[in-house]
Amino acid sequence: MDNLADIAQAVATCTKCPLSEKRTHAVPGEGSPNSELLFIGEGPGQKEDEQGRPFVGSAGKFLEELLSTINLTRKDVFITNVVKCRPPGNRDPEPNEVDTCTELYLYKQIAIIKPKLIITLGRHSMYRFLPETFKISQVHGKPFRRKEQVYLPLYHPAAALYNGGMRQTLIDDFKRIPKVLEKV
Repeated sequence: MDNLADIAQAVATCTKCPLSEKRTHAVPGEGSPNSELLFIGEGPGQKEDEQGRPFVGSAGKFLEELLSTINLTRKDVFITNVVKCRPPGNRDPEPNEVDTCTELYLYKQIAIIKPKLIITLGRHSMYRFLPETFKISQVHGKPFRRKEQVYLPLYHPAAALYNGGMRQTLIDDFKRIPKVLEKV
C-alpha cells in the first residue's frame, strides 16, 4: 500500500479486529493528500459509520467551523481517526483495536501524507502519539516534537457539544495552529 487509495480499499475490506463485524462502512479518512495538517480523531461515530466519511456528525460540523476560523476547509487538510470502524455503542476503542488500525493503516497514511503538523483530537489520539501520562486538560494547545514530527493535542470537537464551556477553548486552540505551523 503506497497510496491513500490503496489504504482506503484495504480499510474497506479489513477484518483484522472485531470492529469490522458490526460496521456499516469503514472510515479510512479524507482530504488533501498534500496537506501540511493531519487531524486524527478517535474513531467513527454513527453518522460516520453510515456515510463512510470522518467527522460528518455534529462534531464534524463544529470541526468545519473551527477550520473556517483559520481560513481552511475540509479539502485543505486530511482528516482520519486512530480506528477506522465504529466501536459498538460509541464505546472507547480497545487497545488492540487501536494497535491494529494504527499499525496497519494510520502510520502508512502519515508516511504518505508527510504532514508538517499532526493535530490529535481527543485523548485516544493524543495517547497514541504522546503516550506520556499527560492529561489533555494540561497539554491541549501546546505543541510537542517527537523525533522529526510535531504534534498538537487538542480536545475533540465533541467535547464542546457536551460542555459548552469548551467551545471557546477549542476556538482559541485552533487559532494557534497557523503559528505552530509557521514555526515548524
